[in-house]
Amino acid sequence: MDVLKRWMSLQVDLGSFDSRAAVYNFALKMTFRAVLLAFLFNLAFLPLGYALGLVPLSLADAVKLSVACSWLFGGAVSGALALITGHVIRDLSVSRAEFERLSRTDMLSGLLNRRAFNAALAETAPGASLAILDLDRFKAVNDGHGHCAGDEVIKAVASILREVFEDHHLVARLGGEEFGVIIRGGGLAHRIGLVDRVRQLVEARAISCEGVAIHATVSAGIAEFAPDLRPETVYSAADRALYLAKAKGRNRVVHETEEIGWARRESDAAEARHIGMIQSSTEALPAAG
Repeated sequence: MDVLKRWMSLQVDLGSFDSRAAVYNFALKMTFRAVLLAFLFNLAFLPLGYALGLVPLSLADAVKLSVACSWLFGGAVSGALALITGHVIRDLSVSRAEFERLSRTDMLSGLLNRRAFNAALAETAPGASLAILDLDRFKAVNDGHGHCAGDEVIKAVASILREVFEDHHLVARLGGEEFGVIIRGGGLAHRIGLVDRVRQLVEARAISCEGVAIHATVSAGIAEFAPDLRPETVYSAADRALYLAKAKGRNRVVHETEEIGWARRESDAAEARHIGMIQSSTEALPAAG
């Protein structure tokens, strides 16, 4: 009975209408369902028809007529309607898929947008790296050459990111001149090397806009996903590494381990300066008595 209920169900999955063959398969199923329903209705009507004297045929002839009418009316009409309905559903399915794709895509760069990036970030397993890349002195490009030139630079960097990472990794534009990459697989040195390859290509390629060659560079910070780290923690570590790359002169790639060492050295230097100031103040005090 459960199998019959599922077979007779009129519910459909929009995601299953991905081809014309699926539409015809849907129409065929709906046709058989309509024929079966029409035939069962005719059989249920026959006893009442005989009781009221409305069926002047033998039982065998009445059953044959029921089958013919079921196919002629139920099958033909419902088949045509199901075919039309199937094409409408397929168009809706395609439109929904396109809308979903657009809602996850950055229109300028063609990369994934921040929404899609955040969703992937939350699902990334350990053994991957997060790289945040930021164009150096991008405001100067917009101020000196106009926002159209800035857009061309964004698109050129996006093209380089697609070239280097292809479809094996997740690349997104996070907003403005900032990009994010989730790098999966390979060793740590390999993942860092991919990011540095992007840096080298951006530096080497002049971007042409209205006959003017624009040279750009990027800085990048990298952090690692680990079982005991939240995605937000990994992002913060990559962001701090990016800040260090900017502080060290830009156009460079910094891993979070380098950022930790730098922070410790800065802390030690600050402590040394503090001790030095105390000593200097102590020496400057006049002797008692």
